Amino acid sequence: MADAVLQSARSALKEERFFDGVQLINSALEAQQAIVIKPGSGGYAAEAATEVDNQEILQNPEAFLMRVLPSLQSSQRQLLADLFALRTDLLIGLGALKRAVLDISAALLLTPENEAMSIKKMQIEGLLKSGASSVGSAKTPTTIITGFLGAGKTTLLNYILDVNHGKKIAIIENEFGEVGIDDALLNTKSAVTEENIIEMNNGCICCTVRGDLIAGLKKLHKQTTGKGKPLDGIIIETTGLADPAPVAQTFFADDFVSANMVLDGILTVVDAKHIVGQLQEEKPQDAVNEAVEQIAFADRILLNKTDLVGEADLLKVEAEIRHINKTAAIRKTQNSRVDMDFILGIKAFSLEKILMQISQNLEEELVAEHGSGHGDHGGHGGHGHEGHAHSHSHDEDCEECGHSTHRRHDYRVSSVGIQRDREVQKDKLDTFISWLVQNKGPDLYRSKGVLAVNGMSHKFVFHAVHMQFSGKPQEPWREGEKRQCKMVFIGKNLDREELNKKFDECLVK
Repeated sequence: MADAVLQSARSALKEERFFDGVQLINSALEAQQAIVIKPGSGGYAAEAATEVDNQEILQNPEAFLMRVLPSLQSSQRQLLADLFALRTDLLIGLGALKRAVLDISAALLLTPENEAMSIKKMQIEGLLKSGASSVGSAKTPTTIITGFLGAGKTTLLNYILDVNHGKKIAIIENEFGEVGIDDALLNTKSAVTEENIIEMNNGCICCTVRGDLIAGLKKLHKQTTGKGKPLDGIIIETTGLADPAPVAQTFFADDFVSANMVLDGILTVVDAKHIVGQLQEEKPQDAVNEAVEQIAFADRILLNKTDLVGEADLLKVEAEIRHINKTAAIRKTQNSRVDMDFILGIKAFSLEKILMQISQNLEEELVAEHGSGHGDHGGHGGHGHEGHAHSHSHDEDCEECGHSTHRRHDYRVSSVGIQRDREVQKDKLDTFISWLVQNKGPDLYRSKGVLAVNGMSHKFVFHAVHMQFSGKPQEPWREGEKRQCKMVFIGKNLDREELNKKFDECLVK
């Protein structure tokens, strides 16, 4: 039985199904603990078994092993060492380096003569000391830039390729050649390593991809990181009318891309003078307003050409943007001049950023409800209550509140925040995610969440773009920390009541 688990977990490691592998090893370790402390097994004293939590082998492995080591048979020692060593590799794949050190230390307690394992422990500790929080830190952060034609994407890209910002960035032009990098910037004297990869004067790279994006990314990786010349970041430009989702989904769907590059965030460039008209353009009932979609997708928004509008109009523009996207950071610019730190290294899919966005979204909904009895809202958000977050919209004058507001355009785009101070059952969560992806995928632009899964010691963090879902455990729940679930869904035609009801079916009874 244990051999079969090891074989399955090794296959999961090879296929980079790290979370599945950890779950397999967890079950095997718990089973071994039960055998070790079982009366008459020749293992840990039966009378002490009542004092041992049934997950202590996972939660505090070194303390557990120190007590049971004298009574372990050699075959048990080797099996436990193999399980902890394999779990170490899986945890490294998940980026949980601190926990990986704990597990490899447990393996060394069982097999102290293993020199290879001692070296690996020192390597992991070295990564932690160098500030690397995960294996993912070695991946190249990649930003997707979108925005309407004329918003300033071309100006931004030319600026990045010309200014001395001290970063080595690769810019991938869109497939249709609409960007048109300034020929004067091209360093024609430098070596052209591939026919579509050209080095710029400031050390950046311009890469024109006119075919498959994945093939272009692989070629770019081969010519940079593959030759010991790693990039600080990659920027992919989409066409003016493009939905950024297919590009974003590349980072979930392709194994090579997800192993070597990480989607850092989506930046939307906005023309301050014309964006309101673009947002409010009347479309057929089932047609997509691309400008609305691009703003809804954004993690960062570059509000460009601010010198062409007055302060009052600029406030209206920001209000319209916030009506669609409550949480994206906005930077006002002229001629698309912006610090690279606003574009790269934002880690929009990190635990910290996801929690911050969800909390902000829930707070916005609470403000919309005025903290009182408008609509059917059982309470939620930062107050730790549970229920359906429902609010009326201030698209017109609100007689109940006495607030007079200007009529806003109905974009059919909204966000739904859900918070529950309870855990979810994993099998029911899988069912919920399957339902979400299959039935709501086309309408869901972005989804993010941090969940407390019953029996899991780490926070389960997920994010999705349309129907592409990615999730894994990240940092552990701290002692005394409230285990809760927080999520936000951004999309069109969202049914708040249905989402709440379906998720509530996942909760541990």
